[in-house]
Amino acid sequence: MFPPVVRGCAVLAAVLLTVLSTLSVASAAKLDARDFKMAGDATHMRVVMHFDVEPELRWFLLRGPHRLVIELPETRFVFEPKALKARGLIRNVSYGAIGGGKSRVVFATKGPFEVEQAEVIAEEDGSGYRLAVDIAAASDREFEAALADQATTTGATVAASKGSRVGESVDRPAKPFTIVIDPGHGGIDGGARGVSGTVEKDITLAFAIELKNKLQSEGRFSVSLTRSTDEFLRLDDRVRIARQKEADLFISVHADTINLKGIRGATVYTVSDKASDAEAQALADRENLSDQLAGIEIQDENHEVADILVDLIRRETHAFSIRFARTLVGELSNSVGLINNPHRFAGFKVLKAPDVPSVLVELGYLSNEKDEAQLRSVEWRGKAVTSIANAISEFAASKAAGG
Repeated sequence: MFPPVVRGCAVLAAVLLTVLSTLSVASAAKLDARDFKMAGDATHMRVVMHFDVEPELRWFLLRGPHRLVIELPETRFVFEPKALKARGLIRNVSYGAIGGGKSRVVFATKGPFEVEQAEVIAEEDGSGYRLAVDIAAASDREFEAALADQATTTGATVAASKGSRVGESVDRPAKPFTIVIDPGHGGIDGGARGVSGTVEKDITLAFAIELKNKLQSEGRFSVSLTRSTDEFLRLDDRVRIARQKEADLFISVHADTINLKGIRGATVYTVSDKASDAEAQALADRENLSDQLAGIEIQDENHEVADILVDLIRRETHAFSIRFARTLVGELSNSVGLINNPHRFAGFKVLKAPDVPSVLVELGYLSNEKDEAQLRSVEWRGKAVTSIANAISEFAASKAAGG
């Protein structure tokens, strides 16, 4: 029989062991991550997820393929599978434990991107915390600069705002003036059809290839196409490609139809929230419906993101777009027929790259027999190509001179 003091110590030890055991289990408890949501398009995406307690957050970039990795303490994920469905800039989401008391969420993207913001925010009602991550399409050069900066620091980055963005301080070498040409429509979306059966997607691709070859032959420009085959591209994917190529100029090529068969001639459009006329508005509405024609569901789940995207159409970019449009109208007027009031504007989604001067060129109307014949003429297309190339050269020289 143990004396009372010994028995008391044994009881105290047992209590302490129980408390320590409880604390150990509590400290090893996993985070709960829930209410996963993504919103945006192929140029900008916001990802939000909620936690019961504040997580310690780190993130880093990987390439081959391009990925954003969010590293967390060991976490129990309670995500709805449908919320993880690929959309916009993000083509795949995966998550799980990686051992060592850590978990990860990995976002594979459609090409290079930049992390604009990654932060943990306390919920106002005290119900927990939310992680908000904003990413945007970027160029390979920008992504590589971010990787280089990442490698020279800690190999990973704690949650940071746009003001402390990875790669921001890396010097970037000069690049050639870059043009992205966008052949309108493609794949399941044939676009307009001419009175003699000409299909818009075929005309725009043929013209874009000829324009690219002409520009490349001059040896001064870097030129890319959004599509080089008969494939469907979402409108926001076309904008994404322009941004990832670091385009100095984006030209979307079209050949529409109109109910008034007597109307003919080329037209140059720039973006605006308010259309210049009813015809421009009708054209923008038709072009903006291209995604729906291909059976893609279009939703604005996050109005905040949508407002941000509209706000990003910067005044300087818009001014450059208008300057090029006027230059282009001047060149085309010397070689091909133009519609009355040839510079028009409307809310074209494909022209809404925030930092890329952009125009949409209607080469002519397939609903007019003479325009359709011209669009099928190698000689006429050659004149139009030369005029557009001249306008690009003048615009590039002006920008190089700081104008």
